[in-house]
Amino acid sequence: MRRELLKSTYFYELPEEQIAQTPIEPRDHSRLLCYNRKANKIEHKHFYDVIDFLKPGDVLVVNNSKVLPARLFGYKAETGAKIEVLLQKRIDLKNWEVIAKPQKRLNVGTEIVFNENIKCTVTEKGDYGSCKVKFDYADDKTFEEHLMEIGTMPLPPYIKEKLKNQNRYQTVYAKVDGSSAAPTAGLHFTPELLRKIKEKGVEILEVLLHVGLGTFRPVKEDNIEDHEMHSEYFEISQDVADKINKAKSEGRRIIAVGTTSVRVLESGVDESGKLQAQKRETKIFIYPPYKFKMVDALITNFHLPESTLIMLVSAFVGDIDKTLDLYKLAVREKYRFFSFGDAMFIE
Repeated sequence: MRRELLKSTYFYELPEEQIAQTPIEPRDHSRLLCYNRKANKIEHKHFYDVIDFLKPGDVLVVNNSKVLPARLFGYKAETGAKIEVLLQKRIDLKNWEVIAKPQKRLNVGTEIVFNENIKCTVTEKGDYGSCKVKFDYADDKTFEEHLMEIGTMPLPPYIKEKLKNQNRYQTVYAKVDGSSAAPTAGLHFTPELLRKIKEKGVEILEVLLHVGLGTFRPVKEDNIEDHEMHSEYFEISQDVADKINKAKSEGRRIIAVGTTSVRVLESGVDESGKLQAQKRETKIFIYPPYKFKMVDALITNFHLPESTLIMLVSAFVGDIDKTLDLYKLAVREKYRFFSFGDAMFIE
């Protein structure tokens, strides 16, 4: 089997103390490892220095999805046994795909109560703890209003500390409710930094991808081609597609903020290399070797070993060994890893 298809190829050692448990304050004071692929040059900066690597005419593409307080704690109506429900993907107004813990205690028809005004019933059981449920709630409030009362932020399992400020797991440009996890590369931006970037002549455009909990689902198969990607909903407006196509035709750089923005742009491009306006699901899985059609530079965090996200980064760097060398360097230099960790700028 080709080396790039082996899951074990994407493993690296990470001391547990370098898994960031809390976000840096201010947001843009996290560290930034900058890598120029053409020059094979590495620089160590802070995130607020990212502006020095951006050029007038560049297009910065961000994901404006907003994280729902998607972790719910309830109990089985018949026994009182505690159940945790993580919202994963909305099917329609009242039906959701969720991950339930412990799933083995649940059957089709089991009722889970969250408070006197909202409950859900299991309608289908799947694998990896997944279920489909139908919510029933008092109609004096919307589902989102109920959620604000009963839900908490669905922090990744490797974050053990309680988040003091819930807004720190949202980007400052988050607008559209729907994600079960934050598009974390965007967490480093402040309104002030974005203002300075615009003033430099960089165009900032918004796309949408609702991040599902499948983003944390490990690759279990030894051959990564056997891994089935989770499906996520994305949107590209006609205005954004037109502006990106114009920039591309003029030779200006398209810079994706985060792997979610990469997945939107690479999913949305047609065979002629044009970005098309659309609203649909994507299951795109990017791993080496992959020819990027739309993205010229990438801002991203440091990702878990053997994850689909480090595979995407390896494809973008264009060299698996170089990617692992960058990660090992970041470990030696005591960078902070994962959702609340430091960032990379790859051009």
